[in-house]
This record gives sequence, C-alpha cells and structure tokens, in this order.
Amino acid sequence: MNILIFGNPLLPNDNLPIRLIPDLQNLFPNHNFIHIDPSENIEEYGINLTIIDTIQDINKIKIITLKTHEDFQKIVLPKSLSMHDFDLSINLKLLKKLNKIDSVKIIGVPMEAEQEYALKHIAKIIRKL
Repeated sequence: MNILIFGNPLLPNDNLPIRLIPDLQNLFPNHNFIHIDPSENIEEYGINLTIIDTIQDINKIKIITLKTHEDFQKIVLPKSLSMHDFDLSINLKLLKKLNKIDSVKIIGVPMEAEQEYALKHIAKIIRKL
C-alpha cells in the first residue's frame, strides 16, 4: 500500500508526519510511505488514496474518509494556512470532480502532537486499513 505523507519540512508544527516516515517504514515494511508535494500528480498513486497530514484545530489523531462529492466539498480551509494546505484541498476537490480519484482516507495529526503519541496511534489506524 502507498501512503502519501504531506507536510512542510521547514515548519515544526507541520513536519511531524515527515519525521515519522522512518519509524513507520520500519513498522510496516510492506507499505510505501511517500513524502509528496500536494501539487504533484497524486492520482498516480491510485484511485483510493491514503494520506497522513497535519490538521489544524484537532486535538487527537483521527481518520477522515472522503468518498462522495459532498464529502470533498466539506473540506474547509482554515483562516491561516500555507500554500501547502490550499494546494492539497483544491487538488483533492479537483481530482474528485474529474473522477480521477474515488476516495481518500486522511489520517489527521494534530499540530501539537508528540512524536511517540502520533506513531502509536497512526500505527493502530494503519493496522486496521
């Protein structure tokens, strides 16, 4: 399984998913954890995507499943955001509208999450996928 990792390596509150890649790869050697830019052709990784990304204004790790066009329209852009967040949101909505992707599972990581906590809970979610 390919799991796409998003985050800005230059921002401490947005790079935890990137820092987790080596640990996740060790725990799940049969999966590919791919750090990717949100404006790249993410549809090349399949029609049902799994993503790990930092999400603003959540307090625990959670999974968000997007399947219908209505689900994708609920993606809300926070008031303060980087171009990274804007690009991913727009890209996902556009790819769904063009029928390039069917569904997306986003494993959302709080901006303030500790590394050990995040690794433990993300691993639990991946085992259930």
